[in-house]
Amino acid sequence: MQISVKQQMLGEPVGDTLLGKTNQYSVAVSGLHFFLGSWNWQCLKIFILGFGNIGTELAKRLKTFGVKVIATKRSWPSTLEVTPKAFPSQNEVIDDLVDKKGIHGDIYEFASNADIVVCCLNLNKDTVGVVNKSFLSSMKKGALLVNVARGALLDYGAVVHHLKSGHLGGLGTDVAWREPFEPDDPILKFKNVILTPHVAGVTEHSYRTMAKVVGDVALQIHAGNPFTGIELVN
Repeated sequence: MQISVKQQMLGEPVGDTLLGKTNQYSVAVSGLHFFLGSWNWQCLKIFILGFGNIGTELAKRLKTFGVKVIATKRSWPSTLEVTPKAFPSQNEVIDDLVDKKGIHGDIYEFASNADIVVCCLNLNKDTVGVVNKSFLSSMKKGALLVNVARGALLDYGAVVHHLKSGHLGGLGTDVAWREPFEPDDPILKFKNVILTPHVAGVTEHSYRTMAKVVGDVALQIHAGNPFTGIELVN
């Protein structure tokens, strides 16, 4: 990680990273291991802020440790969803993973009840700086914050302030509010901050998947067919 910061190589896989080959949800779990040490995981309540695909996969891994998972998202699947009995519905899968569900308006309440907040939100005009002074102040004193989504979701000044005051127990993030990351950024001076150089999604599997998507789209273009199986994000 130190090599990546000094050379401003965030986003490029390097050997000297904290967690090595992994993915967003494994970064979150491994980062929590680093912070928590011998804590009793079964006593923990973890708030997943943004229960999309990454949040769902993270919850699957966290449930293995017996933690209580609470989560928010803009809207949840309808309770009227009907699926064949042989297959669990989306609601049933979510109910097995999430102990308490809320919407975006509940984020302060959920933050106040969580030992750890993991930010998995998409970045858009409504979520920029959503983890701000008010949000951080609503968190328990000593609670941990993990960000595996986008750096701009966090209000940098508010995060630094709450680290200095001791209200925020620690920060683990794979993304930065400014990339390339400045090697002399004051936030690196905090011993309870872990920064990985935007490599959570850098795995052999993810790169093979991306290559396959590119290849499939190229074949579709060559054949004059409309794009399928591709989601434009950035």
